[in-house]
Amino acid sequence: MIRRGSTLDRSLLLKFMQRTYQDLFPNQDFSHLEQTVKQYFSSDTPLWWVEEDAENEGHGDAGKLLSASPRPPIPASSSPIACLWVGNAIDQVQGNRHAHIFVLYVAPEHRRRGIGTALMQCIENWAIQRGDRQIGLQVFQSNKPALNLYDRLGYQTQSLWMVKFLNAQK
Repeated sequence: MIRRGSTLDRSLLLKFMQRTYQDLFPNQDFSHLEQTVKQYFSSDTPLWWVEEDAENEGHGDAGKLLSASPRPPIPASSSPIACLWVGNAIDQVQGNRHAHIFVLYVAPEHRRRGIGTALMQCIENWAIQRGDRQIGLQVFQSNKPALNLYDRLGYQTQSLWMVKFLNAQK
């Protein structure tokens, strides 16, 4: 079941962000993500959680995610299996505001069951309702499953983010 999060879910969001990056870069320290959440998480940056429905546990029925009615924020005792956090960005070519996906994470043991696709459909519907003309996201080149998902859903590369590491002293 999908539930809308609230700003009270700050610590759970941080936990999911750390899991996201830890999956990709297992030997890194991600304590700095707390600053990202502190700086960007607000009532203007919506958050959705997916909880496993006890009746349908293990059935992979992601279609229920889209038809689920909005529910109250998740209780502290609950353990979500997926998370979607969205913010706002400005298209640098057209100047239009659009949704930008900060985090999409599905716990490894729940992947390949349509949950990521259902969350992407949810955010697309939300963005259309508010008048957005596009959705942006950033994905690591090494994250092949995510790249495959976004490609299958029609996302296209618009720009490349390039970095050069420097030997600067702190």
